[in-house]
Amino acid sequence: MFRLTCLSRHARPAFLSVIISGSVFIMHSTIRCRKCSTSFSFQALGTRNRNHCPHCLWSVHLDHRPGDRSAKCGGLMEPIAISLRADGEWTIVHRCAECGTLHANRVAGDDNAVELLQLAARPLANPPFPSVC
Repeated sequence: MFRLTCLSRHARPAFLSVIISGSVFIMHSTIRCRKCSTSFSFQALGTRNRNHCPHCLWSVHLDHRPGDRSAKCGGLMEPIAISLRADGEWTIVHRCAECGTLHANRVAGDDNAVELLQLAARPLANPPFPSVC
């Protein structure tokens, strides 16, 4: 079962409804990451639909299309690569650990730069083909 915890009861957060397996969950604008337990806000620089932790870059499978919150899987989504759009914008490629779905998500302004660079350098450090000496 998928749950998001509110960390700010006294603030006036924006509420979002999420439908997972027929149940409706109310999410506050501040949540805790299911992977690294860091708390973060849904409001992020450079994005309308925050869908990943700015610290570890992991996500939760909630969307079929950005912001629709219609996926019923609820599995953790691992950041597996960085992709570059035609306009030069970076996206994080996530793969769902439960169902294998792939999504490309925009990088937000407050994302961990070290994690982003490590993810971008991963193919160079561990090429997907044998090295030739």
